[in-house]
Amino acid sequence: MVKIFPFIFIILWSSAFITTKPLIDNSDPFSALAFRFSIVAVGFFIFSIISKNKILIKKKFFFESFFSGVLFHGLYLGGVFFAVSQGMPTAIAALIVTLQPILTNALSGPILDEKVSFNQWLGVMLGFVGAAMVLGIDVGDGIPLTGFIATVISLIAITTSTIWQKKLSNNLPLSVSNFYQAVGGLSFHLLVIIFFIDPYINFTKTFIIAMSHQIFLVSFGAFTILMYLIKKNSASKTVSIFFLIPPTSALMAWVFLNEKLNTLDIFGFIVASVGVYIATRNKI
Repeated sequence: MVKIFPFIFIILWSSAFITTKPLIDNSDPFSALAFRFSIVAVGFFIFSIISKNKILIKKKFFFESFFSGVLFHGLYLGGVFFAVSQGMPTAIAALIVTLQPILTNALSGPILDEKVSFNQWLGVMLGFVGAAMVLGIDVGDGIPLTGFIATVISLIAITTSTIWQKKLSNNLPLSVSNFYQAVGGLSFHLLVIIFFIDPYINFTKTFIIAMSHQIFLVSFGAFTILMYLIKKNSASKTVSIFFLIPPTSALMAWVFLNEKLNTLDIFGFIVASVGVYIATRNKI
């Protein structure tokens, strides 16, 4: 069962891109994320109680999990949602964030003392090329400066969060750790709402369906699997699977949204898949 976790993660995480735009169309990005992580925090709290896991933890463990949540749920997701709301093309935002495995590979050696092999670097480069082919980037037009800056911040945040998560000194149950991470993300978005924006949410049927998807399948499902994979495997190998997310999202958009899938997309999917296989074949 554990061996299929990466594939489940790819499917669940990729599906989030389909429901991001409906959320932005019915809410400002930070109110949507604050609502999402308030529900997620309550859910993980209840699950921890039912599982009889200790909620009250040492201050050090609290800070580690809370800060991880600020990075991942706050800066990373907040940056992506804000960029899309500013008119940033989704494909370009996705490609910038997809640089994460390259940065993680570069930093995991000096920071985590992980040995990044030639095969891993080869796989990462092939994965990036494949993802870029699927996304079909036209860098010349339609890139708002604020959206670009927000996306770069997201890239730095998710890379830092992955390395930080790997360095955590605690062995908290996933439900407890995820609870405090959700609280960290919620706190970040609430502060943004209080000091910088006028919040609004239109609770349309579309918003409720999209939000339910992101809460249950992405936050409860995909994120928990990601935390498990980071904990059990090297950071550099774990994040290599992110290269399969743009191709999988394109495939889902073709199936569910009737978006075009051309020969270059299919070839890019194959190249990215080969790259991920090369980078992760001895682990995950």
